[in-house]
Amino acid sequence: MDPFRRAQIILLCDLCKTAHLQSHCERCDINLCQTCVGKHLSDSSIRHKVVLYKYRKSLNYSTCPHHADELCKHYCEKCDIPVCSTCVSSSKHKGHDISDILEKLSANTESLQKDLDELETRIYPRYEEMASGVQTEKAELETNYGKLTTIADQQGELLHREITAIVNQQKSNIQEMKIKHLSTLNKNTEEITQKMAELKQIMSDLKSILKSNDVSLTSSYKSRNSEFRTLPTKVRVKLPSFTPQKINKDQLNEMFGSLSPLSINTEHGDTIKSAEAVSSPPVKPLLDEPRFTAAIDTRYTELYSVSCLSEDQVWTCGTNKTMKLFNLQSKLLTSIKTKSEDEPGDIAVTRDGDLVYTDYRDKTVNLIKNKQIQTVITLQGWYPLYVCSTASDDLLVTMISDDDKQYKVVRYSGSTEKQSIQFDDQGRPLYSSDTFPKYLSENKNLDICVADNGARAVVVVNQSGKLRFRYTGHPSNTEQSFNPRGLTTDSQSHILTADIHKHRIHILDQDGQFLRYIHCHLERPVGLCVDIRDNLFVAERFTAKVKKIQYL
Repeated sequence: MDPFRRAQIILLCDLCKTAHLQSHCERCDINLCQTCVGKHLSDSSIRHKVVLYKYRKSLNYSTCPHHADELCKHYCEKCDIPVCSTCVSSSKHKGHDISDILEKLSANTESLQKDLDELETRIYPRYEEMASGVQTEKAELETNYGKLTTIADQQGELLHREITAIVNQQKSNIQEMKIKHLSTLNKNTEEITQKMAELKQIMSDLKSILKSNDVSLTSSYKSRNSEFRTLPTKVRVKLPSFTPQKINKDQLNEMFGSLSPLSINTEHGDTIKSAEAVSSPPVKPLLDEPRFTAAIDTRYTELYSVSCLSEDQVWTCGTNKTMKLFNLQSKLLTSIKTKSEDEPGDIAVTRDGDLVYTDYRDKTVNLIKNKQIQTVITLQGWYPLYVCSTASDDLLVTMISDDDKQYKVVRYSGSTEKQSIQFDDQGRPLYSSDTFPKYLSENKNLDICVADNGARAVVVVNQSGKLRFRYTGHPSNTEQSFNPRGLTTDSQSHILTADIHKHRIHILDQDGQFLRYIHCHLERPVGLCVDIRDNLFVAERFTAKVKKIQYL
């Protein structure tokens, strides 16, 4: 007989002992058939980890150091060591608490997983953030110090201009004084010259009288000497002087401006609170039977997306250019047309209550504030598809390249690209390169979750973009018919995704473990969102209705 067929006959389910096993619970170290998987998972007190049998991890028990033929399948809590059955029955461990080594392994594995999760999702990203901050500061160093140098040059030019203006003013004053001085001297010269001309004429007349011996001329002569004995006014002008002010360098520096000293402080690093220490929302258990509570008729031909504005108001978009806001009574409260008048790709509501939508045709992401449309992101070489608003008020956008060959998730702060998520650690694409929908959401632990319909999987990466897991449907599902569309997360860090062809919602925990289905007579669920009270809103594609469901 073929050994593989013989092994298939021998390996039976550990619960029913009759059916062939298909799965294995690594937490409980138990083999399960397809029927017994559901029964096993119904015990929610244990965090089960069910995988296909071929993917199970085999346990390597250590050999007892005191009994070489036995394996250590027990654990002594008092001595804190693995022990074998013979050791347990010996007097050495009499009265000690003995536990199953698998229980100890499970507890330790859980602790290790928690440490790994904390390092990957909380601690290492903070180190990356700090390193990025230092690199940014270094990159901006030349620019910032260049600005200081420019300011110093500008101040120097200002002072140069002021000093030049002062010098020119003083030179102008000197020139004005010089002209005034010269004018005064010229006027004085004219007065003296006039007197001298008169004196010359008198002296000539006197000489003529003396030569002529004319009695009448001599007798009529009148002396003017007394008039000229008083000399003309003498103008005395004192030359101006310039007294240079002693230049005080301290005052000059003070006038120029001051440069604050370089301050280098070493701050103690912040302590990141452990995941347990971070305040968490109150635990809300899942309802055994989710309850349908309301239905909104949106009157679209086909409905694609829904996004909560409040507990009783939701934004919707579908197969036309108009986005509509409804209340729970199906009353249309507001409608807004896209700027391009093409149908929107997807919608999301920001923390401030503003609406964001993607426009595939003109490659834009747009924000609607007070009914005014602002284009915040314009892409080159890529088409925007789906969008969500994060806890830090960033936008996450899924997009596909112009040639339909690449797919990525990009984080934006306003119009600035902050992060691009496209490949795993081995350089392989994280997402399938097709035009199937890829709704996305940020979880409470800051994981980024994408419903990759083309890959028939929910792909989850941490906030640094490192792959955490892929969920491809319930472990017992072997039909490969999982078709995830809409996706959202709640206050308990559950991941909810719409399985459109199976008319149901999958609820996962934050680590990708299947928890439960929601049915509620859904028809082709496509878009999902939750409000602040964890009510689920489901957009049905062809009925164009939004159904409100309570599941917690």
